[in-house]
Amino acid sequence: MAGNLKNRMVFSAGPVSYILLFFLRIPLSRVIGDAGVGLFAPAFEIFVLTTLVISFAMSRAISGIVRYRVKRERYRNARKAFRTAFLMNLVLGGVLALFSLFLSTWIADILVLEQLSRMALLAAAPAIFLAAFVGSFRGYFSGHGMHLIVAHSQYIEKLTMIVGAVFAGRAFYTYGEKVAALKHLEAHAYAYGALGAMLGVVISQFIAILHLLLCYVIYAGALNGHRGQDNSRRAETRFELQRLLLVNLFPIALIAVLSNLFMLIDQRFLNYSLNVTGQGDVRTAQWGCFYGKFASLLGIGAAFACLFVHGHIGKIGSAYEREEYRSMRERIGKAVQNASIAAFPTAIYLLALAKPFASCCYGKATAQVTVLAGWLQKGAALIILFVFCFLFGQLLYQLRFVRELFLTAAASLLAHLLFGWVFVRQMHMGVDGLLCALIVFFGIYMVCGFLLLNRHIKYRMEWFVGVVFPFAAAAVSGVVVYLIAMAIGELVGNAITILIALLVGLVFYIFLLMLLRVIGETELHEIPLGFLFILLGRNIGIL
Repeated sequence: MAGNLKNRMVFSAGPVSYILLFFLRIPLSRVIGDAGVGLFAPAFEIFVLTTLVISFAMSRAISGIVRYRVKRERYRNARKAFRTAFLMNLVLGGVLALFSLFLSTWIADILVLEQLSRMALLAAAPAIFLAAFVGSFRGYFSGHGMHLIVAHSQYIEKLTMIVGAVFAGRAFYTYGEKVAALKHLEAHAYAYGALGAMLGVVISQFIAILHLLLCYVIYAGALNGHRGQDNSRRAETRFELQRLLLVNLFPIALIAVLSNLFMLIDQRFLNYSLNVTGQGDVRTAQWGCFYGKFASLLGIGAAFACLFVHGHIGKIGSAYEREEYRSMRERIGKAVQNASIAAFPTAIYLLALAKPFASCCYGKATAQVTVLAGWLQKGAALIILFVFCFLFGQLLYQLRFVRELFLTAAASLLAHLLFGWVFVRQMHMGVDGLLCALIVFFGIYMVCGFLLLNRHIKYRMEWFVGVVFPFAAAAVSGVVVYLIAMAIGELVGNAITILIALLVGLVFYIFLLMLLRVIGETELHEIPLGFLFILLGRNIGIL
């Protein structure tokens, strides 16, 4: 039991971290307002994009290089590789931090058209530099097989980020109100709130480093105790290790940045369009609502659905390495089915409960609730597209089709740029145009990922059991959820409505999956209270 819990903590650390990152924006928007989140967004996106290089990609590169040497008991070369990577990452992190520091005015004024976001961008610089330490140590521990420490550091980082950003954002927002009163400009309160939130991110990086340093001190003796067993035939040079690190780092970093650059681009598109159409006074708050509430709710739903497929990806990669192609295709089929089972109801339930969710975000029925609910209804399909993009993208990476994954990410981003330019910048469709461009981005990503994967491994999808039946069950249960929300929404409040509707809808959904033979007793054993569904299914003869 304890071992299974540890494994789940390790395997789910990535998706759960994304859930926490998206969740951060919701309470933050209540503390510093939509306009504050709109000013926080460029700095946070710059931070995310740079950490994809110095924390995510570099930690993977370090992990692979260290693990290869540790398995072969080349401990001296493993230590040298880590020290080389550590120094490289500090230099890279320093360069990117200086980029954020000295180009903050250009990023704010020209790139995203938000002059007052400069203060938050300045605060992003130390966060970026500290993230280089975090990425290096995570790669070191992962290379030694200590994945639980890495998972713990991710949870600690994200939880402290939420607490730090919310409390620091509130404190600086309060101070900013005084500055705004003196200067008779309300926007200064939001700018200071965004600055405080970004300083909370800095605090989270510092705490993550302290945790990792403590673990390093504790385990350094045990890891350095292998010196007498070293099997290194020769000492590798720093140049060799640097070249190897760059070869491993560059493709992952480039793909990760191309796959996540769209948010920064979209803010530029929307701000320009609203400025041209005379709505520049509401642009910051509108982007803050889109980024802090709409994107967060969709992101939480998509990351939650990814939890159901994340565990299959490593097993598929292992089967491919062992040339067990039949087993690999069966696992891919199971992963696709799980993606459908999780993504379809998540998207449909968000569509059915769009207004209660929007009301929970704003606290009362206003015009903003109507606007946000409309965005959620139009964009709910993005959850489905994202989950399948995640699955096919991860599979391409695990099966070593890196060139194909790069082409997929590049083609999707180019299409997004084109459609965003047409729909938002030229046709001035606003957020509706952004939604169309995002659907194009994730749609092309999903289709290209599937076609390239199918081309290389000859995978045949079971459309009915894998896609059609889960969608049908989700659609029927979604109608139930919508009717329940309509019936009790005014009586019990939004939060209770969401809870009751989701519980009843899930019961209907699981029953329909049983009825359609999509899931059986094996899957039901993994569901909380699944024994009740097994008992019901046996009594009525569908199991």
